[in-house]
Amino acid sequence: MNLDKLVAVSGISGIFKVAANRNNGLIIEDLDTGKCKFVSARKHQFTPLESISIYTDTDSKELSKIFASMLEQYEDNPPVSPKASKNDLLEYFADIMPDYDRDRVYPSDMKKILKWFNFLHERDLLKEDDSNTEEKEETTEE
Repeated sequence: MNLDKLVAVSGISGIFKVAANRNNGLIIEDLDTGKCKFVSARKHQFTPLESISIYTDTDSKELSKIFASMLEQYEDNPPVSPKASKNDLLEYFADIMPDYDRDRVYPSDMKKILKWFNFLHERDLLKEDDSNTEEKEETTEE
């Protein structure tokens, strides 16, 4: 799963692809329309999805691994709605990530992860990388 070109922008809903980098901001591409626009770094903060991790009891886990776990369980344990009750969110996260840190991961974090997952899954952007699959196959053959 390749999240390296995807970014969340504060103040703008959704996830965007980075088209270009400028001194004073980013040019981002809308994943639905393909339209590009400049977003100023003075007004907005940018969060690359590949840099996001969720606290666990021992360390932290990358967002791509959490998304992979959600995909694996998608048929048997579909994601709850981001608007679900706090107890439903906690129960779902306990299923997909049993070792998440219950003191430092808040329901608001869970809602954001669910929104991002649904956004990317609807657009079929959560496929396993071909390069990662090939690397795994090579290491198992050795």
